Amino acid sequence: MDKHMYPDPSIELHRQRTELAPDTAAAFKAFSDSVFADGALSGKMKDLIAVAVAHVTQCPYCIRGHTASAVRRGATQQEVMEAIWVAAEMRAGGAYAHSNLALDTMNQMAAEKRSREV
Repeated sequence: MDKHMYPDPSIELHRQRTELAPDTAAAFKAFSDSVFADGALSGKMKDLIAVAVAHVTQCPYCIRGHTASAVRRGATQQEVMEAIWVAAEMRAGGAYAHSNLALDTMNQMAAEKRSREV
């Protein structure tokens, strides 16, 4: 049996989500339309940012949707891939930066051990 973790998006699921919370769905759509409208950043740039963020949050729907939107707005495959690499660097950078916590913990433990040995 072939069962996917994520169901394919469908008009039926969209309709059900909207019917279950129509006011919230409308507010979210208006918010989303506002966020992705051209402003100080172009809509294309905003979609490229969304592609990067979607790779960090690992949302397959957002990856597909914002990749398609970015391309429709004129993004090249190279621009999309660079956005993905920015996401990868930021995700890896977070792990690297947080290593300070592990180093600090080990240094504190070593200092406590030395103080007990004296």
